[in-house]
Amino acid sequence: MTDVRASEAFPVTQAMKDSGGWNPLWDGLSELDPEWTELYMTTAMQPWNSGVLSPQVIQLLCIAVDAASTHMYAPGVRRHIRAALDMGVTPKEILEVLKLTTVVGIHSCNVGVPILMEEIANR
Repeated sequence: MTDVRASEAFPVTQAMKDSGGWNPLWDGLSELDPEWTELYMTTAMQPWNSGVLSPQVIQLLCIAVDAASTHMYAPGVRRHIRAALDMGVTPKEILEVLKLTTVVGIHSCNVGVPILMEEIANR
């Protein structure tokens, strides 16, 4: 499919590629199922397009998601930190978001420590 046809058939995907917001890791998915990828990207871009949240808040949320212990996607963390700083988000605000993401990892202790205590008591 030519670039013109791709931009007409898959405008959200093409716009993401043109703007630099496209992750090259998605290339295979887009190649294998471009229709589904377009639908997914349309859904994923809703926060940016709705105008409900400010771009700064969206970047902070993206930092939190990418930095969370269940995700830990460093390239995304870097990209969203850069974008947030470029938008005027302060380093202290970003640091507070990173601190908030650490609470996701505490669940390991919330589950594991009681089990450990139970197993120690059973010995």
